[in-house]
Amino acid sequence: MELGLVGLGKMGGNMRERIRRAGHTVFGYDRNPDLADVHSLQELVGKLSGPRVVWVMVPAGGPTQSTVDELAELLEPGDVVVDGGNSRWTDDEKHAEQLAAKGIGFVDCGVSGGVWGLENGYALMYGGDKENVAKVQPIFDALRPEGDFGSVHAGKVGAGHFAKMVHNGIEYAMMQAYAEGWELLEKVDSVTDVREVFRSWQEGTVIRSWLLDLAVNALDEDEHLDGLRGYAQDSGEGRWTVEAAIDNAVPLPAITASLFARFASRQEDSPQMKMIAALRNQFGGHAVEKK
Repeated sequence: MELGLVGLGKMGGNMRERIRRAGHTVFGYDRNPDLADVHSLQELVGKLSGPRVVWVMVPAGGPTQSTVDELAELLEPGDVVVDGGNSRWTDDEKHAEQLAAKGIGFVDCGVSGGVWGLENGYALMYGGDKENVAKVQPIFDALRPEGDFGSVHAGKVGAGHFAKMVHNGIEYAMMQAYAEGWELLEKVDSVTDVREVFRSWQEGTVIRSWLLDLAVNALDEDEHLDGLRGYAQDSGEGRWTVEAAIDNAVPLPAITASLFARFASRQEDSPQMKMIAALRNQFGGHAVEKK
């Protein structure tokens, strides 16, 4: 099968290689000419035989929208666009409607696997009409992990990115739990080898996971994480998960708290804690620290 792939960064570049290893032909386009096989979307579309499938792996929002806009003018009825980035599911609905007006299909696909996906495969969650999904299926099969699981047609357009969004929300909470446990272990005097405690959890415990394995990898590289600053960015999907929970009246206390913990990590001097310190001083005479 032939595929056009737009965006050849850390994820897209490895995806191109994995698809090629499965025997498919991939024409890749990226704004960085050193990464690209072709040097414009027009050239990419011209390389493909119909019905064409073009997979977009660019940042969500404006970059994805501009790519969809250009492809809408270049592709023909019966072709399919796949958005494999981290777009919001509501954008998928708009893109599907925009492309459908020209007879072009649309499939949204949440992709998980990171830098390990080339060798291990990518977990895929996709949404769209069955006939459009069928046109992309050989590529899904090439990207997914070996075995019975790791790939799902989650539902209609938007379902793939919604499922990936919830996946990432759960990831936020799991990482926060490991981080809090690690900090507590580091704090007490009685535990003298926190790294080996984490390593011991990798077998036979109910909290063993790939994230735990990655935590041990990180501690092997820097036992007390002294080389890192306590600052964590968020990609936006945690925020969207909390917003969706509010819209649907679903309580997500752990995921919400983990998102707010990331916000707290960006404050050198917490304004909230200033008020807490002032109040403790007022009602209890507790000491405060002056700048």
